Amino acid sequence: AASDGAPAARAGRSGHSAAASRAAEDPSLTGSAKLYRSAGDNIHFAFNARFGKHESPLDAHGTFRFSHVFPNGTGAFAEGRIDCLITGGKVATASGIVTRTDKPGLKGKRVGFSVRDDGRHDRLGYSWVGTNDPAATKDLPKCVASAPFETLESGDFTVVPWQVKH
Repeated sequence: AASDGAPAARAGRSGHSAAASRAAEDPSLTGSAKLYRSAGDNIHFAFNARFGKHESPLDAHGTFRFSHVFPNGTGAFAEGRIDCLITGGKVATASGIVTRTDKPGLKGKRVGFSVRDDGRHDRLGYSWVGTNDPAATKDLPKCVASAPFETLESGDFTVVPWQVKH
C-alpha cells in the first residue's frame, strides 16, 4: 500500500474518502429490482435517493425510474427527481416529480414509493395502486405511498435508516 500521504492512501485500501464514509451513513434508498408477475409483465423500479443525516427528509435528492412492459410489448416508463425521503429501520417512503416519460399526462406529476429492505425478500409499494395509473393521482403530497405489498423477482434495495436526534 502506498504511504505517500496521497488522498487515496490516507483513505485506506478501498480508496474511500471521509466524505464517502459520511455519505454511506446518510439516510438513503438505493437499488433496482424487477417485480414478480406470473403473467409475464416486465416491471422494473430503481432508486438513488438520500439526504444528509443533519438535514430534513424534505432536503432529499436523487432519482427514480420505473417501467412496465406488458407481454404484448406495449408499456411505458418514467423517471424523475426525488423531492422527499423518509427512512426508518428497514422501511423507506419516497416521492418525486416525473421529469421524463412516454406516458401521456404523467410528466410533472408527483408519485410515491415505499420499500421494505428484507435482504433478498424486499417488497415495494407505489402511490397509484388504487388507480392502476400513476397519471391519475391528483395533488399527491410529498412522501406518500401505499404499503410495500409487491414482491420482487430479482434485484435488491438498500435502506439506510434516519437516526433522528430528539
